[in-house]
Amino acid sequence: MNRLKPYHIRQLIFEGEEVSLDFKKTITSCSKIAKTMVAFANNKGGRLLVGVSDNGDIKGVRSEDEEKYMLTKAAHFYCRPALEPYFEEVYIEDKIVLVAEIKESDTKPHYALGEDNKWWVYIRVKDKSLLASKIVVDVLKASSREDGVLIEYSGKEKALLEYLESNERITASEYSKMLNLSRRRTRRILVNLVLSGIIRVHTTEKEEFYTAS
Repeated sequence: MNRLKPYHIRQLIFEGEEVSLDFKKTITSCSKIAKTMVAFANNKGGRLLVGVSDNGDIKGVRSEDEEKYMLTKAAHFYCRPALEPYFEEVYIEDKIVLVAEIKESDTKPHYALGEDNKWWVYIRVKDKSLLASKIVVDVLKASSREDGVLIEYSGKEKALLEYLESNERITASEYSKMLNLSRRRTRRILVNLVLSGIIRVHTTEKEEFYTAS
């Protein structure tokens, strides 16, 4: 693996926080950082730059060993299945930036232990780690299996695709009401269509909706 150089860190900071990059001035809570770690693992992976404030100022870490301890504790005990971060220390402006890389997982979904002592699935949306819906959790579970998806086109699937031909988007509740479907049936249909690549799921901070692929 190619080692990061100071100019790499400056370039990452210049590009700003995004779907695979997060800045942390310091690690203060295992449960909070676990959210970001599982969100990276459930997506395409990502990097944490520790010792960098939200606005991109390089503060450096006081003790890289202490930060590594907190991150490793979060990865091992606050993430399920456990994660294994890859660490790298980069000296820049006489300070140390600790880089913790989380690889994309092949055993999705990963859960983070919340402050309520419950396990929750998080996904990465732009520069935020958001709670995953039950439908997204089912998609993550099924995407880790190798048995594929068998799509059976009934009138219910056809009605959804016809609706999306003339409308940009639809929510799960709108689809459920449109065909008078149970939540479970709605979820199963949407999960299968997402996995087959026929529709796409879009998660935002305010809502979740579906569009034709």
